[in-house]
Amino acid sequence: MTDVVLLTGAGQIGMAIARRIGHGKKIVIGDKNIENAQATSKIMTEAGYDTEIFECDISSRQSILNLIGEAQKFGEITYFINAAGVSPSQAPIEAILKVDLYGTAVLLEEVGKVIKEGGCGVTISSQSGHRMKQLGAEIDEQLATTPTEDLLDLEVLQPENINDTLHAYQLAKRCNEKRVMYEACLWGEKGARINSISPGIIVTPLALDEFNGPRGDFYKNMFASAPAGRPGIADEVANVAELLMSDKGSFITGTDYLIDGGATASYFYGKLKPE
Repeated sequence: MTDVVLLTGAGQIGMAIARRIGHGKKIVIGDKNIENAQATSKIMTEAGYDTEIFECDISSRQSILNLIGEAQKFGEITYFINAAGVSPSQAPIEAILKVDLYGTAVLLEEVGKVIKEGGCGVTISSQSGHRMKQLGAEIDEQLATTPTEDLLDLEVLQPENINDTLHAYQLAKRCNEKRVMYEACLWGEKGARINSISPGIIVTPLALDEFNGPRGDFYKNMFASAPAGRPGIADEVANVAELLMSDKGSFITGTDYLIDGGATASYFYGKLKPE
């Protein structure tokens, strides 16, 4: 039996991370769009990686359990990469909460139950969670510790309390960060680690949707006015994930890494600060 890398979300960022850590391991790729999984698998297989693909809708606990079961047929899940999600321009409020918030929470919970002792994982969050106003200790704890099946019943997540899809996305990503902190305590009982990474604008198909969406000018101005003056690329996110998932990151768990070229700093203290 070999070590298994479980990858949910067959996009550019997930693939970049899997390429860093997946050589010599079985990489199980789950995606709701099986064509995306096939495309990623083809690229990786032709580069010498050992991949398997399965359809998985992370908004469904049963679909997640099915994927985990398939992955376990190849060995123990040692590495976990969650790069699945939808953006504010791709989906309505309800879908964003179901996929990005609930789905991520279920993944962290269910993978945490089976992760190999000493294993590790990363989940991709977003800079958006850092720019939303603070919610207070009580709501933060609710987002962190509420049983997964009750999460979407929280008052803060009710439609009447959510302004638009961007606000829903910000709430989901804030929840991701808090959930990782909570789950790190449980993963730690197996000597396993889990962290999140919050990218800024990374050039991917999802980002291109945003560039061409209703907030396209906003996003273009964001990276142009940030200290780095440019968007990032998937390999720059993979650089950090590689550290977090290696022995060099063995003392890092339960935290979030912001990789946004300084956009969040600029939002609070620089050119991007709201009037």
